[in-house]
Amino acid sequence: MEKKMTQRDYFNEIIALAKANGRDDIVEFAEGRIEKLDAKSGSKKPTKTQVENAETMVIILEVLGTEGKTVSQLQASDDRLSADKFSNQKISSLLTLLKKEGKVDKRVEGKSSLYFVV
Repeated sequence: MEKKMTQRDYFNEIIALAKANGRDDIVEFAEGRIEKLDAKSGSKKPTKTQVENAETMVIILEVLGTEGKTVSQLQASDDRLSADKFSNQKISSLLTLLKKEGKVDKRVEGKSSLYFVV
């Protein structure tokens, strides 16, 4: 499968063709567009949801401990994580992110998944 070309790829190709044909004005234009792409990609800041998720993950790590808890036990152990505020699926997905970061581990016992701090 062929790699999809990005705007940057197209502008670099335009620069190469323009240089071969001696068109410095087109080269200058395409380089300016690449600079704008760089400026746009450099100004990314976390979204409101990403900030809230990061705060919730800190709470999860505080509450979790090393003994192992299910998502339901985790929610019952702290009001900040209660089922009224967060669904089981939301807590489970945040635990999965923490597991990918290596901060939490998961152990399956029967039908239950137990999470604990590494």
